[in-house]
Amino acid sequence: MTHHIPEGLPDRIRHYIDGEFVDSVGGETFDVLDPVSNETYVQAAAGQRADIDLAVAAARRAFTDGPWPRMLPRQRARVLHRIADLVEASDARLAELETFDTGLPITQALGQAQRAAENFRFFADLIVAQRDDTYKVPGRQVNYVNRKPIGVAGLITPWNTPFMLESWKLAPALATGNTVVLKPAEFTPLSASLWADIFREAGVPDGVFNLVNGLGEEAGDALVKHPDVPLISFTGESRTGQLIFANAAPFLKGLSMELGGKSPAVVFADADLEAALDATVFGVFSLNGERCTAGSRILVERPIYDDFVSRYAERAENIVVGDPHDPATEVGALVHPEHYEKVMSYVEIGKGEGRLVAGGGRPEGLPTGNYVAPTVFADVAPDARIFQEEIFGPVVAITPFDSDEEALALANGVKYGLAAYIWTNNLQRAHNFSQSVEAGMVWLNSNNVRDLRTPFGGVKASGLGHEGGYRSIDFYTDQQAVHITLNEAHSPRFGTRQGTAPVATANP
Repeated sequence: MTHHIPEGLPDRIRHYIDGEFVDSVGGETFDVLDPVSNETYVQAAAGQRADIDLAVAAARRAFTDGPWPRMLPRQRARVLHRIADLVEASDARLAELETFDTGLPITQALGQAQRAAENFRFFADLIVAQRDDTYKVPGRQVNYVNRKPIGVAGLITPWNTPFMLESWKLAPALATGNTVVLKPAEFTPLSASLWADIFREAGVPDGVFNLVNGLGEEAGDALVKHPDVPLISFTGESRTGQLIFANAAPFLKGLSMELGGKSPAVVFADADLEAALDATVFGVFSLNGERCTAGSRILVERPIYDDFVSRYAERAENIVVGDPHDPATEVGALVHPEHYEKVMSYVEIGKGEGRLVAGGGRPEGLPTGNYVAPTVFADVAPDARIFQEEIFGPVVAITPFDSDEEALALANGVKYGLAAYIWTNNLQRAHNFSQSVEAGMVWLNSNNVRDLRTPFGGVKASGLGHEGGYRSIDFYTDQQAVHITLNEAHSPRFGTRQGTAPVATANP
């Protein structure tokens, strides 16, 4: 297989602090691998506490002394639209680099780049159209909400769709007038390094956007513990989320965390079977299975179970696995050999927990690279590890059920609660089941197609808080209540020595 290497790759990847590309203060670096060859193609600066300190100081100066938080919403919106224009104009190049760095199929990487532009457009429009509550007590008082940016936002992003997920945090944080320090995932620093030139060309002032590469336990840890970073938005594993929660607690930081998932796709016997097959195959094998909302547990009603399993396995066997840069590829290479080993270990575990009906190893004809054949296990018991634990790869568990009650118990019987997919043509069941399932997001007779106005987030071990639409505005701003008296203030007259003080009636 030919191996596509993009032209113009950087000699090294550096931090971006206060408008300049810089190396680590102590000169530390780490290797970045290409997932098709697993060879080091570049070294990146490995941020330490000193680098985070410099980035936070720059962001703090830009917030306290710079123009960005003081711009009118329309002025910031114009800059965000220019960012979107620049992303759209270079979407093919962005996708090429993202595919090279992550192993995602090129067609899917292109869609992620375009979605990144849309995230900036959405929040540019939202801050201009934004309104807040105002209440009037006739003749007595007017009360209104004044929103203010909070300060320096620490953004920690994952490696599965890095450029798009970075935009998901950068757009609302910047739109609301905050300044940011971004710590991208160490496996995939390439596309994050492109933001600096995009923001500079769009007119973002120096210090508003800062980027520090590095390991989570070094750069990420320093960012979470920095006293001048009041906000942390994190997307990643639940285990890491627990550490961030603990480390942020002494500082009482604002936290938004979108964590892991083991989402159920529930297929009832009355569902449109062809549509359910299309959605459930795409739902776990798109993005190489490296997606937090993957429907990686498929629960199928008994009357259609055997037919569903047979047809699902056939579809999985026919998925095109290969060079991520080939437009025909549907599943590419997993991001890193460490992750590949983790996924393959679950494949071996699954062989003792379920009936292997597709995949189960490395695809034929791909002797090197982080390739895993789309793997399907049927008859998986609910206490199996491949049913309970997030694999984050092209591996799915299928389990039968006999009643609505059993389906709900199976759907809710894991520690996660991010997404759920329900396939039925019974309207009453659809609504009742969706309201009973423990998931932050539910799709009824639908693939994962998300409206940017709706909240994104999970319950249980899948997250803390929500972002998306006005929820992002809520997270990245302080909501200050302002109360104005319209006539004479009637306050109890303490300390006047005019007899018994009147009863105080004001609310505490």
